[in-house]
Amino acid sequence: MANENSAITRATFDDVILPVYAPAQFIPVKGQGSRVWDQQGKEYVDFAGGIAVTALGHCHPALVSALKQQGETLWHTSNVFTNEPALRLGRKIIDATFAERVIFMNSGTEANETAFKLARYYASTRYSPYKTKIIAFHNAFHGRSLFTVSVGGQPKYSDGFGPKPADIIHVPFNDLHAVKAVMDDHTCTVVVEPIQGEGGVTAATPEFLQGLRDLCDHYQALLVFDEVQCGMGRVGKLFSYMHYGVTPDILTSAKALGGGFPVSAMLTTQEIASAFHVGSHGSTYGGNPLACAVAEAAFDIINTPQVLGGIQSKRQRFVDHLRQINEQFNIFSEVRGMGLLIGAELSEAYKGRARDLLNAAAEQGVMVLNAGPDVVRLAPSLVVEDADIDEGMARFAKAVQKIALG
Repeated sequence: MANENSAITRATFDDVILPVYAPAQFIPVKGQGSRVWDQQGKEYVDFAGGIAVTALGHCHPALVSALKQQGETLWHTSNVFTNEPALRLGRKIIDATFAERVIFMNSGTEANETAFKLARYYASTRYSPYKTKIIAFHNAFHGRSLFTVSVGGQPKYSDGFGPKPADIIHVPFNDLHAVKAVMDDHTCTVVVEPIQGEGGVTAATPEFLQGLRDLCDHYQALLVFDEVQCGMGRVGKLFSYMHYGVTPDILTSAKALGGGFPVSAMLTTQEIASAFHVGSHGSTYGGNPLACAVAEAAFDIINTPQVLGGIQSKRQRFVDHLRQINEQFNIFSEVRGMGLLIGAELSEAYKGRARDLLNAAAEQGVMVLNAGPDVVRLAPSLVVEDADIDEGMARFAKAVQKIALG
């Protein structure tokens, strides 16, 4: 079947894939830097970044080299054996953060599942079997397993799957008084995204995160930061907790950690990690040599002054473009977020049309995201070129014009 790929179209998706996604009508087949090409050769500027994943753009030479080299050396060992890439990456993460122990998994969902299990296990074995309450926040997103989707504060993702894990309470984000009202000695953990991504690109206030830290200390509860989307350099620091000056007990990372290769990590201290023992948790693929070799290459580039120091100026360039567009079309009510996680909330006249704008942008040759029905989200490469920003935002302006003028 020499021409098998020629028969692959968007309609093929509807024939073979479970109907849980609504992908764009075009199929990307090649990427380089912040540019992507589809089956017909049409070029797009990529401001979606695979949902904040391709932090160094597409096919970065260092990541390609690491993948090729490791691919010719050792692919998989399972957790029956360890491997050098995992140990090197683990050491680098520990040296660069608050963490003293790390475990590698395959996705943000798995990293958060590990974090929530560890938090409950630590509380039940160190303090009381009744110390099981998890406090989380409305509009949060922590993954798609039954546990993580239950901790996430969005019923549309969790309803209909039978009995949910119990003892999980949701309160409004950035509302410290609401947390105080439900916090008690039965609380094992407070789980928070420093910047809610799927929930609308809303950043926590410094006072809120510091207040959570103080409450957790008072009630001997663990503070978990979900930095799956907002970590790995996206805000101009390696992790967002460094920007806020508030240190969590457990931190989860994924998405940009592998620069496009599936890998995740859960970071914590030795004291908390020691609650687990051999067999408490695991993953067949977690920490495999291929993933960790690519992640190490990505880590070595992202965790540099050159990359981290350029985030804010790139953000400003995006914001300036968005403001110019807004001056002409008055389509946004607010531009928010931090670093290169940018959310533009649609004004009242355009509420509910974020997906329409996403599709219009694709028609103009630029890839963006939405965060709910009312927010356009940008999560580009951390090393996106200024020329790509300017070209992509010019295309985006044409998409806005099409939506605004009907």
